[in-house]
Amino acid sequence: MKVKLLNVLTVSLVTLALISPGIVVFSLVWGHHREFVKTQNLSCELQKINIASPTVFPQTKIIATQPPLAKVKLSNNNFLYQLQMAAKKYKLATILQWLFLVTPICIGVGIIAYDRYLVYRAAVFRENIAMLERMWQQSIEQ
Repeated sequence: MKVKLLNVLTVSLVTLALISPGIVVFSLVWGHHREFVKTQNLSCELQKINIASPTVFPQTKIIATQPPLAKVKLSNNNFLYQLQMAAKKYKLATILQWLFLVTPICIGVGIIAYDRYLVYRAAVFRENIAMLERMWQQSIEQ
């Protein structure tokens, strides 16, 4: 039973090791594709806003409560904040991808290392028993 489980885990780890680069590349490409689609949607929204600008549809009364530079600064800070949040999300996603990739590999390596340790301990135990048996045989002969 142990040997079958070890074989299944070994095959699973080898398969994961062979497939994992493809999975990582696919996830990176998919993430960049989603960002590209978002920027396309934002550019469409910007074009809609430009169509509805005051030059096309003039307003009769414009109320200026804040200077235009303050609005630009606010939107610039908001854009920087959005960029920082996107970078944090990207870092978190990358960390989670590596975590999901490395965790099964570490578990498999741990199982294999523990199995090798048990084999080593059994060999040392057999050697100790053989040495004790030789000592016992020598004590009987004397």
